[in-house]
Amino acid sequence: MIGEATFMDKWDARFLHLAFQIGDWSKDPSTKVGAVIVRPNRTISSVGFNGFPRGVNDTEDRLNNREEKYQFTLHAEMNAILSANEPVDGYTIYVSPLIPCSNCAAAIVQSGIVHVIAYMPVLPERWGSSFAATAEMFREANVKLNVFGKIEY
Repeated sequence: MIGEATFMDKWDARFLHLAFQIGDWSKDPSTKVGAVIVRPNRTISSVGFNGFPRGVNDTEDRLNNREEKYQFTLHAEMNAILSANEPVDGYTIYVSPLIPCSNCAAAIVQSGIVHVIAYMPVLPERWGSSFAATAEMFREANVKLNVFGKIEY
């Protein structure tokens, strides 16, 4: 179980709000996720949202075909990591409205990000095992995870 974080300072609120806004850029008709990578001095390194890689046609047919969409979609966290024009060691990533899946968690750990702050008001049932793996991976790799919103496994 990941407990709900209780205190959100003004910077966390600002960056989570920005992650939510950036997620709205996604063309995915069902899920819009945004991510913001922030340096220790509270400046933005990179942003990302879930969508198809650059240059790949994100047609309505593909976006509405769940199986095909999942094969083409790059998650917001991975998009932000790959779009950063610098190493992100020691940085924080803000994600809304889901915590990272286990694949993105692995990339976060490998990239050197040390803190994940997420807003997740509802736990989608189908992602429960992935989110549990994320929490375990972050614990083992000493990546701090703060989640705002209620989450129960």
